[in-house]
Amino acid sequence: MNALAATNRNFRYAARILGLDSKLERSLLIPFREIKVECSIPKDDGSLATFVGFRIQHDNARGPMKGGIRYHPEVDPDEVNALAQLMTWKTAVAAIPYGGAKGGIGCNPRELSMSELERLTRVFTQKIHDLIGIHRDVPAPDMGTNSQTMAWILDEYSKFHGHSPAVVTGKPIDLGGSLGREAATGLGVFFATEALLAEHGKSISNMKFAIQGFGNVGSWAAKFFHEHGGKVVAISDITGAIKNPNGIDIPALLKYKKSNKSLNDFQGGNAMDLNDLLVHECDVLVPCALGGVLNKENAADVKAKFIIEAANHPTDPEADEILSKKGVVILPDIYANSGGVTVSYFEWVQNIQGFMWEEEKVNHELKRYMMSAFKDIKAMCQTHNCNLRMGAFTLGVNRVAQATLLRGWE
Repeated sequence: MNALAATNRNFRYAARILGLDSKLERSLLIPFREIKVECSIPKDDGSLATFVGFRIQHDNARGPMKGGIRYHPEVDPDEVNALAQLMTWKTAVAAIPYGGAKGGIGCNPRELSMSELERLTRVFTQKIHDLIGIHRDVPAPDMGTNSQTMAWILDEYSKFHGHSPAVVTGKPIDLGGSLGREAATGLGVFFATEALLAEHGKSISNMKFAIQGFGNVGSWAAKFFHEHGGKVVAISDITGAIKNPNGIDIPALLKYKKSNKSLNDFQGGNAMDLNDLLVHECDVLVPCALGGVLNKENAADVKAKFIIEAANHPTDPEADEILSKKGVVILPDIYANSGGVTVSYFEWVQNIQGFMWEEEKVNHELKRYMMSAFKDIKAMCQTHNCNLRMGAFTLGVNRVAQATLLRGWE
């Protein structure tokens, strides 16, 4: 089942639990606006290259739309639609005043030079500048984009609209980026895990963690688990996978990965098959990489008691059912990985105020938001007698539905 079908299914199930009017339900599902633009640029060799850029703006009932821009050769419209919709529910669960959006350009960033990427980003911004904005739609980095991409968008947008640091988040610190933004998603995953384990009378220390993905999210999450006494017994990324039943030395692994760009041949653990990570012996499994990794083929073999969805949509609905029957507790992505968008919100607030926060304040506020959202999700679970995924979806959908009705709908 693809990401869009799975997201729609979760939404419809939540709408049924909430007893939403069928017309309102349909209205909430349809994106507010879909933008598609041609971006032609001269390449370094003098030839002309054309790429398709797009932005899906899903809902703005609760505030400006918010979501990443990805540069990837296979940008699938269905997946982007699903991710835009997911951002609408995610921002509502986190109780931050945004709606959802997502976008990108169908290109392979690895095959473009720095100057070609800059030209492409600027052309894309020229085409959509009047459809994004501080109080309209605020992009952020995603797959294949980074703080430099945001700096180019900010510069190009400001040529039309005057200096506007709040038009994008995930910017370099020197251009109004927030302290703590880089670690935010990983730190949010840590706070979410802490809240879930406390609910079950457990704590991070002495729990065994298996982490799939050692990029930005996975590496920060691993670092925080390790610092608080958790044992990370297995880690993988696209280069390989390692295990150590006594716990991997995370600071040493971070150093090794920085200099070798790979996990292979790291002395502090044994190599293992990439596919075995998800079914490795552990207490807490944290998928931080791609969507759809837990499916009907491997779900029955998962040994973890808790799954923290740090990636977007890592669990297929079929796997969801198998894992639920086994009694595995799944903390859903629309809550577990919302640390990134929450600190993006803090960055936007700081830019609008023109007053920057200390990193300690950023992290303190992030913890407050994550703990508060967990309490709200648990309250929905009790009211509707449902699991955490439906608790989060009913919470998010209900907040957006209420905002839509209050603003005057029909």
